[in-house]
Amino acid sequence: MRSDRPPNVVIRGYGQYYDVLTPEGVLRCVVRGSLKRERRKTDIVAVGDRVEVRRVAPGEGVIEAVAPRTRALSRRARGAEDAEQVIVANLDQLVAVFAVAQPEPSLPMLDRFLVIAEAQEIPAVVCVNKIDLDGDGTKRRLFDPYRRAGYRVVETSALTGSGLEELWSCLAGKLSALAGPSGVGKSSLVKAFRPDLDIRIGELSEATGRGRHTTTVTSLIQLDEQTFIADTPGIGTLGLWGIEAGELDRCFPEFRPYLGACYYADCRHLAEPSCAVRAAVESGAVDCGRYASYRALLEQLMEEERAEGWRRSRR
Repeated sequence: MRSDRPPNVVIRGYGQYYDVLTPEGVLRCVVRGSLKRERRKTDIVAVGDRVEVRRVAPGEGVIEAVAPRTRALSRRARGAEDAEQVIVANLDQLVAVFAVAQPEPSLPMLDRFLVIAEAQEIPAVVCVNKIDLDGDGTKRRLFDPYRRAGYRVVETSALTGSGLEELWSCLAGKLSALAGPSGVGKSSLVKAFRPDLDIRIGELSEATGRGRHTTTVTSLIQLDEQTFIADTPGIGTLGLWGIEAGELDRCFPEFRPYLGACYYADCRHLAEPSCAVRAAVESGAVDCGRYASYRALLEQLMEEERAEGWRRSRR
């Protein structure tokens, strides 16, 4: 963790209460009333926020102020068109955790995580867990396109300990968010580094083949003096936040070498003639699966922008 990080950091939130790590220990805090009126389109306080607190009783305090966020892993709040739900604030990197099997990896969901990270300028690492279920390595090849795109891909097994040393080299000294669907082993990886923690380890549902949610709130876990992990709840869907359709192509690193070579300056890389990105897909220089994810996300963003334009016209 960076040495300039203020000492008071929100490590957990539930309802109207927040646990804040201070030099004197953890305080259970509420938010000052006037602060609640200052933030309408985002969470007032989120895990990872740097805050000023006032002690009011032994073990209790009030959050008086929240420092500006440098970056955040966010999604669109459910039931809202223009409100942000912050999953983790001020993180140094996103570690997207997906299993090779049990549950089967959802690459479109992984692409959503990475697009959000790129849009927020959050460095990202892909962690491929449960490699003990992939003896011949064939399932791990699904993640080769991410290596070619420039992402660091770390292969791990929380069960056997394989790859944990490499994963630690990614985490040491940073505040990292472990994000991914339920059942992929995020909590097991955390417990591998902090075996003293009381973390429930979930199993797959026999009916759905999906992981059961074992982490119910985002928590900031201290692994050593300078290393923190945000253990996040399993996320089934992510609403894109703060990304415009015209900027989506820059959130795919492998597209960037071709973006200035299209015939049209505002090319969306769909059906326009002389599109350098589509030519790269056809030649195999850009993975067709990643391109399919781009098209799906672009169509979603364009539909949302059309809906927003219609709503504005009706006001």
